[in-house]
Amino acid sequence: MSLVRNIFCSSLGKKYIMALTGLALIGFLTGHLVGNLQVFSHPDKINGYAYFLQHLGPALWAVRGGLLAIVALHIWAMTALTLENVQARPVKYGVKRFIEASWASRSMRWTGFIIAAFLVYHLMHFTIGSKSGFFTGESFKSHIAEYTMQGDFHLFGLPILAAGVKVHDVHTMMVLGFQNVFVSLFYIVAVTLLGIHIWHGFESAFQSLGLRTSRWGSFLRGATRLFAACYILGSIAIPAAVLAGVVKVGGCCPAATAAHSTCCPANQ
Repeated sequence: MSLVRNIFCSSLGKKYIMALTGLALIGFLTGHLVGNLQVFSHPDKINGYAYFLQHLGPALWAVRGGLLAIVALHIWAMTALTLENVQARPVKYGVKRFIEASWASRSMRWTGFIIAAFLVYHLMHFTIGSKSGFFTGESFKSHIAEYTMQGDFHLFGLPILAAGVKVHDVHTMMVLGFQNVFVSLFYIVAVTLLGIHIWHGFESAFQSLGLRTSRWGSFLRGATRLFAACYILGSIAIPAAVLAGVVKVGGCCPAATAAHSTCCPANQ
């Protein structure tokens, strides 16, 4: 118990918690983005993938509970460390000088709180709102269960769904959601801030854990910036493609509807 108390009560322990939870969240965000990028493929892909996730049963709730706990611990550690810093220096500097500190590192706290607010909105919009129709209207809600799989769906070589099965139309949900310009712009700003948060957070996590050395520090910084840039561009590509009309309801056939997207072979 003393070890657990020391971890949660000491500044060093809080830094460890923030670093480990941050790395775990970066791993989740990477997988989440890869899954979402399937919206550029045939609707069977992302709809079959969503069906697989939705039918994991207790495992899905275990993952959700674990993610919620990780997010809560990350926010708690960040808030606690911020308050400790404020209490350690109650009198502000007369002149602020930022020595070898990037804008990304100086903005970690407030971008973190903005991202937390965006996460709540994002879940309300695409998870809770999509099922209730509260945020998107009844027309949006009615599309969710109207898609018929056009071909068999396999994941990692394992058969998941057969052609003809009706599933939730996640592809249409995403397209209709991002057709709202204000939603897309908010999403673009939020994921850009998230990428900036990752930019500094990934590197500082290794430093907090004592794994960043002068020998490979430059490589870590370059790899972090490349990853953050790829994450931002990959995330922005989805709403941008919807607004530009590249990704439409029904996938590659502009005239198709969610219920009758038969113009494209499922293996495309």
